[in-house]
Amino acid sequence: MAYTLFWQALVLGTIEGLTEFLPVSSTGHLILAGQYLEFTRADAKTFEVVIQLGAILAVCWHFRARLLGVVTTLGSTAAQRFVSRLLLAFLPVAVLGVALHGFIKQVLYAPQVVAWALLVGGFVILFIERRAAPTQNYAVEDLSPLLAFKIGCAQALALVPGVSRSGATIMGALWLGVSRQSATEFSFFLAIPVMFAATAFDLLKSWQTLSPASIPLFAVGLSAAFLSALVAIRCLLHFVANHSFVAFAWYRIALGLLTLWLLPA
Repeated sequence: MAYTLFWQALVLGTIEGLTEFLPVSSTGHLILAGQYLEFTRADAKTFEVVIQLGAILAVCWHFRARLLGVVTTLGSTAAQRFVSRLLLAFLPVAVLGVALHGFIKQVLYAPQVVAWALLVGGFVILFIERRAAPTQNYAVEDLSPLLAFKIGCAQALALVPGVSRSGATIMGALWLGVSRQSATEFSFFLAIPVMFAATAFDLLKSWQTLSPASIPLFAVGLSAAFLSALVAIRCLLHFVANHSFVAFAWYRIALGLLTLWLLPA
């Protein structure tokens, strides 16, 4: 039994890390994988929240030089603009996440919702990629306040499991004229406040399910998420320099259709 649980934790942590920053929905994959692996412990939802910390820490580690530069020059205009743009983009998901938290957890965390969100999201990516609108490179601090807020509104769509936080952010930014490289980088930085806040909020709601006996299991999942997220971040940054997101769109469509087919009638 213990071996099985640690194996499940390793698999789920790896899935979290690999999918968190790709436009394929880590939450959707965890819901589907959890159902398949029969990972239905009382603290299963808390486990999914905790392992997100591994993915967040991977972003912080990869961009540590840039983040340290912002922290050490916080009095500068550029650093203040960097922080303000992230906060503006964070605002929509923060407000809606708190207001709809109960509804999302109780109603939307279902394989059927994930399957349809994956499917529809795939077609949305294809539509935006084929729109071929002119784009512009932006550093985070160069985004206008309104543009940052609009990207944050797009990100809020990812409150629906299966949509993908990174996918909604990147596609929303592309639609608004931001280059795919800049959109992807902004998605990484925006993940830091969003995921820290979501993790803290969820843990506050579910701390009763935590127990000292769960620590080794959670540690395995968190470590797996950290290492696999580092790989995913580096691969994605390299990938977007020369490719579109069309491959991810077809993957989403295929997985969505497969999930709908496998679900009981």
